[in-house]
Amino acid sequence: MDTILSINSISKSYGPIQALKGVSFDVPKGSVFGVLGPNGSGKTTLLGILLDVLNANAGTYTWLNNIPHYVARKQIGSLLETPNFYHYMSAWDNLQINAAIKGLTYDDRERVLKITGLWERKDSAFKTYSLGMKQRLAIASALLGDPDILVFDEPTNGLDPVGIAEIRELIIELNKGGKTIIMASHLLDEVEKVCTHVAILKKGDLLVSGEVDLVLSSEDLIEISANDIDHLKNIVLSLNGVSDIKQSGKYLTLLCTDEVSTLSVNEHCNKNGITLSHLVLKKKSLETKFIELTGK
Repeated sequence: MDTILSINSISKSYGPIQALKGVSFDVPKGSVFGVLGPNGSGKTTLLGILLDVLNANAGTYTWLNNIPHYVARKQIGSLLETPNFYHYMSAWDNLQINAAIKGLTYDDRERVLKITGLWERKDSAFKTYSLGMKQRLAIASALLGDPDILVFDEPTNGLDPVGIAEIRELIIELNKGGKTIIMASHLLDEVEKVCTHVAILKKGDLLVSGEVDLVLSSEDLIEISANDIDHLKNIVLSLNGVSDIKQSGKYLTLLCTDEVSTLSVNEHCNKNGITLSHLVLKKKSLETKFIELTGK
């Protein structure tokens, strides 16, 4: 899978406070990538850096195979803050202003309003919108110009259950339409239901990143490698307690039950004539990780 964004050791400090501490991960093209963490974990700071709103103290990032940032920004639609529109103006007129600010034509308004389900209310004043409708209008604004990438900061924040469901469904549909979506959230449930990939932050540290079904699995993950990766795969398939194996390049990720440990994997491989060159326990149980994230 192609990489649409590569983040390399990004750090950011506000005086003595370290908001980000050497964060690195890749975002695959076509994914819905969740940046998950409690308030204060560095999610908004990271998105601000990626959109050139903030400057990092250290580290780099590259969009779309290292094209210049100002070129990449033309292919990115974003929603970083609470929707900011003129309250007495209609959705139609507000989008005209936003299009002008972005240097775009106005002929895209009908398309984005229909995508976000607001076409029938295009002439209503913004102040008459529900919170969910206001958030959908903000997403409509991000869709102006038909960008390939969307970056959302807490897109369901403050919404009622109906509004949350509407935004979730919209994000899923946008992804099905070919958009790569990067979204920050403090809600584990939201990430599990919407995202294909996730990076989990806590107080500026990256705890883990990868596919949602692996990272948020209730089972342990053990990553291994050896010179003969195909032979290694056949050997570990015979180990009791290994429920699934996923390969990424020269590494195998094992989904394991509690009875499997790094020690038992190493011993099993040695007995079968394989010396491991890489052996790492990548995560604890979801419950333990959730406790680490929230401190509760």
